[in-house]
Amino acid sequence: MSGQIRASVCMATYKGSAYVAEQIESIVAQLGPDDELVIVDDSSPDDTAAVIVQTVARLNESRVFLTSTNENVGYVRAFEAAIRRARGRYVFLSDQDDVWTPGRHEAMIAGLSDTLVVAGNHSVLGRAGKRLWYPPLRDSTSSKHLLNLFAILVGYRPYFGCAMGFRREVIDGGILPIPAFITESHDVWIAITGNVRGSIRHLERDVVERRLHDSNQTPLGVRGLGTILRARRMLARAVLEAWRRALAAKRARR
Repeated sequence: MSGQIRASVCMATYKGSAYVAEQIESIVAQLGPDDELVIVDDSSPDDTAAVIVQTVARLNESRVFLTSTNENVGYVRAFEAAIRRARGRYVFLSDQDDVWTPGRHEAMIAGLSDTLVVAGNHSVLGRAGKRLWYPPLRDSTSSKHLLNLFAILVGYRPYFGCAMGFRREVIDGGILPIPAFITESHDVWIAITGNVRGSIRHLERDVVERRLHDSNQTPLGVRGLGTILRARRMLARAVLEAWRRALAAKRARR
């Protein structure tokens, strides 16, 4: 390791002992010598942290860094804590229970060569090419920022953190701090930030295989109308906050 971190992968874990070892293995297999994996365990009551320590020791990995929260803060704040600890020029998010597809890491770094945020597609683990009902991201819509924002608000644009990354320069005053009113969908907040700033790229490839099970943080079933409306109001507030931050950053550069 040269001392300059190229890319940081940020993972938040909570009661993930069943699958986290396989996920770590799929990540470190693609990391370069100047990359790191930053894991924040959100005070798991089970042996998740112990499994991570054992996996890192078995792999003899010096590029993996584990810390734990003092209390359970929820996955949004755990990811925020991981992002704050990231040292790389490029930052990627990872769930605790998926598997990275071959070539994903370098493809996403290349996708960030001239854009602030990158987002790819995903398939279902064990069923290559099969995906949920969401329409896949298309490169042709990368520059259609207002359309993307509208699609986010109506729940039709599939931005998933496990398939996303961003450049360091959009962290302070952009992605972070994640607004306190955002209690879910931190990944959509990142996508909103990229679209508001006119700098996001959609990769037309599956970059992760998502493992579907009853404990997924992203709901798999149909939500109630009240829950949907509250989520839409939260996202509308997020768009306004992203615009406010973008304008503040523009004024600061003058």
